[in-house]
This record gives sequence, structure tokens and C-alpha cells, in this order.
Amino acid sequence: MSDEAAPGFVRVRLDLSYDGADFSGWAKQRERRTVQGELETALRTVTRSSETYELTVAGRTDAGVHARGQVAHVDLPEPLWAEHRDKLLRRLAGRLPHDVRVWRVAEAPAGFNARFSAVWRRYAYRVSDHPGGVDPLLRGHVLWHDWPLDVDAMNAASTRLVGEHDFAAYCKRRDGATTIRTLQRLSWERGPDGVITATVRADAFCHNMVRSLVGALLFVGDGHRPADWPGRVLAAGVRDSAVHVVRPHGLTLEEVGYPADDQLAARNRASRNKRTLPGATAVDLAAGCC
Repeated sequence: MSDEAAPGFVRVRLDLSYDGADFSGWAKQRERRTVQGELETALRTVTRSSETYELTVAGRTDAGVHARGQVAHVDLPEPLWAEHRDKLLRRLAGRLPHDVRVWRVAEAPAGFNARFSAVWRRYAYRVSDHPGGVDPLLRGHVLWHDWPLDVDAMNAASTRLVGEHDFAAYCKRRDGATTIRTLQRLSWERGPDGVITATVRADAFCHNMVRSLVGALLFVGDGHRPADWPGRVLAAGVRDSAVHVVRPHGLTLEEVGYPADDQLAARNRASRNKRTLPGATAVDLAAGCC
């Protein structure tokens, strides 16, 4: 995966959002509806191209997970980009289904890679503990938890998880992929409408990491586990059957952060470096999902 477009091609950045309810995740799959599949088909159609140009994304989302601030890039032939650049956004709006939108299309700066240039990804997970359930207008984006939740207790437990750790206890392992991540922020806030939002930011996420962390912290919030329990699970380094992976519909990728243009190349190199903790085996850092 190159940090530059091949000669004769232009790297194009796309900023997009989607409602994940009816998608089988981001990554293209045969005979399943995916965000990548819809976007690549739409690009091929509106540019009248016989070839499919593959998208690279900042963070692959699972089935049912939403995105408000997703970022992808695609390398297009220079003549094709020159012909379509001014009308591409409007044409995509007319071709794409209503549950996925592209908001910005622009030539990327030198060295930009949607995946490896990212310095952080920020997710939000939304929960309601209202005894009557979730507002029907929000039901596709908010989880109902049928026990009262103590936000202060969840925040106290969350502080023990922030930092660089091996999150093996909260990730679904994948061959050749590290579970070492730097969790930069994990906090909870109850809004005026009663909906509780977890803000989760990290350099990258491994598979099921956000939803596993949320599942553990909900157990603290409803009093089923003490505040130190999620930290003890993390330290144990193995999956705990008591940690539930909560449902995907409460999760939204809100934003992806990138460095200044003159720092892109350095960030790409750092993202590809092997990453370890003391005593751990070096493995490549992969941009994970949620």
C-alpha cells in the first residue's frame, strides 16, 4: 500500500458518512452489501469507467456501525480526474443510496494515506438507561440499557484504561495483528436528553475493542462490577467471558485526525513500524476496526 499515487494517477481524498444499519460493514464482500462496494460501484458509474478503482479507508467499520467522519482515498488516472473533478461530488450524490454520502472530494496532499497517515480515530457510543426505553427516532443509533447507570463510576473505571496497553483482553485476535494500542481518551457524559455518550479516541483500534470496552464499563455503571474490574481484565491480558461485546448500532465513527501536510511521510513510517510493550513480541500495527 503506497504513500504516493503511481505515475499518471492522482490521489483523491473522500470525506464521507453512512448509516451502517443495512451494510455488512465497510469492506467489500461478495454477495453482501457494503459501504466500500457501493462507493466503488458509484465511482465507476459516474466516471463511466470500465475499471474499478479501490478505496483505502481510515478505519474499517463492522456491520451495523455508523460513520459521521470517515475518510478514504482512491487513486484515479489523471485524465479521468481532470474530466470529472468539478462535478464528481454532485454526481456521486445522485448515484449513491441515501444511507451513504460523500461530503468532500479533493486532491490529497503529497504523502497522504487515509489509513497510515491518521494519528487518531474518535468514536462515540450512545446509550440510554431511561426506564421507558429509547426514543423511537434515535433507536437506530442508541443502545437501551435496562439498568440505571452511574456515569461517575464509569468515568472512574475508564481512567484505568487510558494509555498505551496491550488490549488483548478487549480485542478479537487476528493472525499477525498486534493488540497494542494507545487509548488517548475514554470518557462518559450524560446529555440533557438523558442519552449517555462514551467518547473513545485512540491511535487505532483492534477488532471489537470499542464495543468490548463499552460492555465492560456498562457493568460498572449498573453496579454489577467494581470500578477496578475493567483494569484488572486489561492486566490479565486474556478474553474474559464476562466482557460482552455490545451491539453495533450505538457506535459511530465521528472523526479521524491527521497531522500537518509536512508530517504525513513521517507519520506513515511510524504507523508501519513494529510496535511492542516490554517483553512483548514485535508485530506490525494494523489499522483495526471497532
